[in-house]
Amino acid sequence: MSQSLVNNNIHLVFSTKNRRKFLRNRERGELHAYITGILKRKKSPLIEINSVGDHVHILYAQSKNVALAKVVEQVKGSSSEWIKEQHRSYSTFAWQAGYGAFSVSHSHVEKVRKYIQGQGDHHLKEDFQTEFRRFCKKNGVPVDERYVWD
Repeated sequence: MSQSLVNNNIHLVFSTKNRRKFLRNRERGELHAYITGILKRKKSPLIEINSVGDHVHILYAQSKNVALAKVVEQVKGSSSEWIKEQHRSYSTFAWQAGYGAFSVSHSHVEKVRKYIQGQGDHHLKEDFQTEFRRFCKKNGVPVDERYVWD
């Protein structure tokens, strides 16, 4: 076969450092647009993005030519630099060191998309840590509580 065909959809989740409720509504739309641009440059088009005060959910199509870790490094590093420039209240802003990246089959993309869209309502009932533990369990990823939170 002379052509490489790939369909890798990724649900990327990461928090602010120490889960501080840093992300304000005022900048949220611009932050999402900024991250969308990073993904576009990495040939990993956005499917859905949403965030609440302490974390972000990103559903995107992973490029076949760029490693997932490189995409995440660019998204987190560049967006952190960008957000620090938006207001002095963000001067100490940082994302957590780690992240969760979960594969999403084509048949589940719309379900995950709707889940991400409903983050505001969802987090009235469940905090980020409980949600993240649930994702890991559902995806068969063991969580070592000593290292997953920062």
